[in-house]
Amino acid sequence: MSELTTTVAGAARQDSHPRAVRLEATNHEGCFLGKHVSPEKFAAGKDAGFAFADLLFGLDLGNLPAFGSAYPAWRGHLDDVYLRPDMSTLVEWQPGLNSVIGDYWLKDGTPVPICPRNLVRKMIDRLAEQGYTATVAVEIEATVFEESIHEARARGYRDLTPLGGNAGTAYHLAKSNDWIAYMNAVAERLSEVGIEWEAWSDEDAAGQIEINLAPADPIKVGDSWARTRQIMREVAFELGHCVTFMAKPTAGYGQSSHINLSLQRDGANAFYAEDGPSETMLHAIGGLLATMEGNSSIVLLQITSYRRLVDLSGPPVTISWGISNKTTAVRAVCGHPKYSRLEYRLPGSDANLYLALAGVLAGVIAGIEHKIDPPEPVSDMAWCLPPGLGIERIPNTISKAAAALDADPILRELLGDEFVDCWLASRKWEWMQFHTAGGDPFAELSEWESARYFELP
Repeated sequence: MSELTTTVAGAARQDSHPRAVRLEATNHEGCFLGKHVSPEKFAAGKDAGFAFADLLFGLDLGNLPAFGSAYPAWRGHLDDVYLRPDMSTLVEWQPGLNSVIGDYWLKDGTPVPICPRNLVRKMIDRLAEQGYTATVAVEIEATVFEESIHEARARGYRDLTPLGGNAGTAYHLAKSNDWIAYMNAVAERLSEVGIEWEAWSDEDAAGQIEINLAPADPIKVGDSWARTRQIMREVAFELGHCVTFMAKPTAGYGQSSHINLSLQRDGANAFYAEDGPSETMLHAIGGLLATMEGNSSIVLLQITSYRRLVDLSGPPVTISWGISNKTTAVRAVCGHPKYSRLEYRLPGSDANLYLALAGVLAGVIAGIEHKIDPPEPVSDMAWCLPPGLGIERIPNTISKAAAALDADPILRELLGDEFVDCWLASRKWEWMQFHTAGGDPFAELSEWESARYFELP
């Protein structure tokens, strides 16, 4: 066995004599992209970065260039951007292979303004100007099927057999051993690469699981999210199964990526107050609700994302908040100096967590900086509300959400014109592809969506 050394993070192992190093990052769609380089190439380029064609921000999930917006100076002719590895993320992925996550930079040494990881860091820095640090956690949901990925492809990703049986309604332990074996293998792999997880369980739909990652700073949680999904795919492939992170992989229940968030200031939880939400928490809620229509485009990024938004089925459908109310879009957990937090329940399981975190943090920042007061909390069920109560519904299509983001001056100012314009063009392109390449808006789940979204992101 080769000599092992400890990474900067101290949580995982790094092979000192790997055969290759895998460079890793996401595109806007949340796909985990990268390339393998030799150890010699990695040593020579880890400071300057590694060239990637800028088309990684210009291709859709069908591998077509997405048109619809003016290209900035650094895009449009397949020029290079540069992935700079974050050495604190260097781990031994498997014997002989190390992996490292990075950010995209331009030739002039400035960060690519639409790079998802860079956008999160931009929000972290803005929070720091107000004296705050953020701690976040994510709940990852996915559905695992008995069939191999090859058989799933042959079937057009339809009529697959849920792994573990047809038991639903969450938390069932009456699962077949193949389901348990899969999750045990995932948990073991997570521990091997230093990803802290807290729990996993059966979720509502047949074959569906939820795994909870430990709270940490937003960049670390984003990195852990990306690698956890990669591990879940690799383990499924190795065991002859397949897994999907589609927001709604069947006509049944959907899947989410709930984000839990707290802020710290001077070492204390800024969301805690003895008598309920603190003033900081209330302003954060106000900002999250004020930006929720626009943020829906970012956290519900695909056509299928909006098929989740069904009353009484789990996801929020209204721009609302409540104390310990899981039917609202923002759930406030109050009354504990350590655990007081907000749960942002809107993102689907197909969301790019880096972008979702950037959007959520932008809403929190706006609420704090502008002292935005939230409306009254919803104490009853926030589904099936009658009109006339002043509680708006979340945009229920990709085009409505894009229009809301275009009209949101807060998110445009914080996330930047370049990102917002690029994102809007890509969502309009996605809408056009759906309506011209075989999508069916009247189906519960069209074959076009299964083919496009089952494996990617």
